[in-house]
Amino acid sequence: MEDAILDPMSYLELCYLSANDALVAFRSGDLKPSNLVEALIRRIEQVNPLVNALADTYFDEARAQALSADAAYANGLAQGALLGVPVLVKDAQRVKGKRTTHGSLLHMDAAPDKVSDPMIERLQDAGAIILARTTTPEFCISGVCRSLAWGNTVNPFNPDFGTGGSSGGSGAAVAAGFAPIATGTDIGGSIRIPASCCGVVGFKPPHGRNPDGPPANFDRYNHCGPLARTVADLALVQDVVSGAHPRDHDSLRDKVDLPRRAGRLDGVKIAFSMDLGYRPVDADVRRNTLAALQQFRALGAEITEISVPWSEACDDAATHWYNTMHYLRQASWAAKNNAENLNDYTLAAAKGVAATTLDDVSRSWDVQHEMYQFFGTLMESYDLFVCPTTTVPAVPADHDATSQDFQIEGVTVDPEYGWVLTHHFNMLHHCPVMAVPSGFAQTGVPTGIQIVGRTFDDASVFRAALAFEKQSGGWLSEASQIPMMD
Repeated sequence: MEDAILDPMSYLELCYLSANDALVAFRSGDLKPSNLVEALIRRIEQVNPLVNALADTYFDEARAQALSADAAYANGLAQGALLGVPVLVKDAQRVKGKRTTHGSLLHMDAAPDKVSDPMIERLQDAGAIILARTTTPEFCISGVCRSLAWGNTVNPFNPDFGTGGSSGGSGAAVAAGFAPIATGTDIGGSIRIPASCCGVVGFKPPHGRNPDGPPANFDRYNHCGPLARTVADLALVQDVVSGAHPRDHDSLRDKVDLPRRAGRLDGVKIAFSMDLGYRPVDADVRRNTLAALQQFRALGAEITEISVPWSEACDDAATHWYNTMHYLRQASWAAKNNAENLNDYTLAAAKGVAATTLDDVSRSWDVQHEMYQFFGTLMESYDLFVCPTTTVPAVPADHDATSQDFQIEGVTVDPEYGWVLTHHFNMLHHCPVMAVPSGFAQTGVPTGIQIVGRTFDDASVFRAALAFEKQSGGWLSEASQIPMMD
């Protein structure tokens, strides 16, 4: 491919173009979808061997779809809110006619799916072009993105560190300039953790806002949503995918009018906690979180530090839920039949299932109820809640999610739960949450914060994120911001 066909934008400018800007360029005739697709394929072929963020790729089909989009724009026949926009789909979401491996050797020979999951179906109906699948840990079980099926996905900013999980491939790929948008799923932070570790933005909508496929749509902890490099691109996706769907009984009928322009936050009341009451927090994360709060103050927001009465009981309750709603039907079955082909964290999850009782599950609902009694009452007095997304910038690339000696600031913590502050808001499943970058650690790895809204108040979260993004100067607009990738 000759660089000349990419005029008037350079190759790297195209790779870091936002979806909204790409659509403007398509409509004006300044850019063809086929040129954007070619630039991204070139980027993937050059950089993915370093980060290993992709599973199956669909380049030939993407090229053909892009040429069709070229013709539609040229002939004035363009239809679809995302026509010609390349996207990446997590390898845990169904795409019609394609296999879904769930990051497992057990599914490498899976039959093609008969239908796309509702979120993916809506992206396709809007004209999005699926370039590839993004990597995930086996069955989306872990906060690391490493599997026997696809290998280890590493952080684009520093390959000595991981991307977080389970949508780790999506976070790394968007950061590395493989596409402007990627999809993710989030039952314990799986969108927000990779967004934080990779310096992009990710949105966990209220459960039901974005329709999902079975059995995930039965799980109140579960949410599907987008990752991107700009808040406006998240809003673009949400406009397309949200709303009731006939195949998802939990999908919400109301549509939310999301803001697009950044403004001030005068008088907005924000409660914040650095540790949710019980987590040790890395010094870089603490420093960058405090700096982010200063940005909110500069925008006119009123910031109040509050004490959160949560503890490891939250982690235990979440684990009991996962053991019954998620791990039971995947890890437990697989361990009984194919243990030799499973990852160590999958086997650990299967052991957890075996140790879980019905009483454990029932008591987990009590903990979840108590958590919302505090948080719901708190949010009667505040518009938003802010806390770090992860308590460390990222765990090492070789992090052992089953280790017994993982420490943060000299304190031994659980290797899966001890470094995240995310699953609490899956337990409070109707609260919208956006993860946004807060800065960089001394290792060069990004850090992030979560902006949490009242139940179903997506618009306030987007309004605050847009303001913070503008105040911060934006994130990841060019490859030079990632030394490893430039």
